Amino acid sequence: MTPPPPRPRATGRITLSDVAKAAGVSPITVSRALRGERAVDPALVKRVREAAHRLGYVPDPAARALASQRSAHVAVLIPMLSNTLFVDLLEAVQRSLRPAGYQTLVGVTHYDPREEELLLRELLLQRPAGLMVTGLERSLGARALIAESGVPCVHLMEVASTPGAFSVGFSQSDAGAGLTRHLLGRGRKRIAFAAAQLDARTMQRLEGWRRELDAAGLYDAGLQWLSPEPSSIALGAQMFESIIEKQADVDAIFFCNDDLAQGALLAALRLGVAVPQQVAVAGFNDLTGSDQMLPALTTVRTPRAEIGMAAAQMLLTLMRGQSVTSPCVDLGYELVVRAST
Repeated sequence: MTPPPPRPRATGRITLSDVAKAAGVSPITVSRALRGERAVDPALVKRVREAAHRLGYVPDPAARALASQRSAHVAVLIPMLSNTLFVDLLEAVQRSLRPAGYQTLVGVTHYDPREEELLLRELLLQRPAGLMVTGLERSLGARALIAESGVPCVHLMEVASTPGAFSVGFSQSDAGAGLTRHLLGRGRKRIAFAAAQLDARTMQRLEGWRRELDAAGLYDAGLQWLSPEPSSIALGAQMFESIIEKQADVDAIFFCNDDLAQGALLAALRLGVAVPQQVAVAGFNDLTGSDQMLPALTTVRTPRAEIGMAAAQMLLTLMRGQSVTSPCVDLGYELVVRAST
């Protein structure tokens, strides 16, 4: 194998020009190939990437930012890292962006609009090439920051109907309605809705639950169990105990997240409450361990990895100044029926 050429700079850094010489192309072609622009021939992209790998080329983010007035970073705002839902989403985003030469700057909002606005101010100072935010609901200040920045932005986990907005997700309301229809189809009539955190997506699931029960003539506001506390297994166990104690006629409980439902199933085992014979239990998001519960948990499987990958591809297209085929991509949801209902 031909050894790499001597490093021409005192820093020993392999440059874009070095890769261009090794690949037999111009530096601008190397830049476009490594950014993944569609106009570059795939065979040429392969040759450039092989040369870059052989030489050990690492893009200089400072040089790229100076040349393009943007950095090689994409800012991603998510509500929390303790929920594997967002970990899966973030990993998919990073896997999709890195081959195109972008790194992620992650901000955790903790479901706090003021914290999200502060993070946006800080991250936009880094002049990111693109931006991803979770959901559609945010403060007026945050909306203004995004609009005035001119940075391409894609919304995650929800689908937008607003002209000019780009989003990849699914209808949280329809998913909530679909799970409620399943419970109704199993003959359940007193279906409680138990939720924590109470963010916008949770409330959309609540709306879907209420819509289906209204249509069936079974809606009862007293069946709503809402807590602003963070979602957790321990809270789910507490909510289950309270519901069973105070509303003995409840025959199904729709928990807004799987960790709550997992806690409920553990509480049911401890209390000797038969699931699903006495009360059916369902969750949302199909988190790790739900299929291993006793009984296995019925839930809604959300396509968070697919959302991350599709959103990253949409953002790459926008960052290249190209138009996207559809600004709103609905990836749907999957009802996973197991033994708990």
